Amino acid sequence: MKEQIKVIAFDADDTLWENEPYFQEAELKFCALMEDFLPVHSISQELFQTEMTNLQLYGYGIKGFVLCMIETAYRISDGTASLRLIEQIIQMGKELLQKPINLLDGVEEVLNKLQGKYRLVVATKGDLLDQERKLKKSGLMKYFHHIEIMSDKQMADYQKLLKHLDCKAEHFLMLGNSIKSDIIPVLDLNGYAAHIPYHTLWTHEKHEHSLDHPNFMQLDTLTDILNFLNK
Repeated sequence: MKEQIKVIAFDADDTLWENEPYFQEAELKFCALMEDFLPVHSISQELFQTEMTNLQLYGYGIKGFVLCMIETAYRISDGTASLRLIEQIIQMGKELLQKPINLLDGVEEVLNKLQGKYRLVVATKGDLLDQERKLKKSGLMKYFHHIEIMSDKQMADYQKLLKHLDCKAEHFLMLGNSIKSDIIPVLDLNGYAAHIPYHTLWTHEKHEHSLDHPNFMQLDTLTDILNFLNK
């Protein structure tokens, strides 16, 4: 298996650096702003519903998240949300866009040891400008042969990436924290995929079923991939 692998792709958010905790923090602040209108758990549910409704329009990322908060605020306040409240939501979005980049444990060790042995790629969803900003601030761009910021992570999106890389699926390994986005579509193409869990996961990315596939690896940490590749 490992002898076939030529390209290793890394998800970025919550695989290379922290991301979801910042969104959860912003959501809690939003719920606190709106608690005069609904209980906190109901506000959270309304926001998620708005995000799912708008996902095809806005895609993934902070800007779409901010628009969804504004829309949700308008809806649950029955149009009475003040301009001051809207300004606070916009400010929360700007704060998200300026969060520090905290690399996860083992990231640089893994990239250092794999560089030169494989073509290393970033394959991540999100807003183009925001993801480019995070990559530049991370100091990791020097390790990667190619950066792919994807509008989604379905089979067709991975097929497009593989074609661009001139790489067959059986030579491709994807590493990421989302079973739904990083693992299943790659396995469906008969590529290789390794799941590295992160302690928080956006509800939309959750996958409750177990996986049984010869090309699937369940790892505890990112550095575990080194043990597998060096066997």
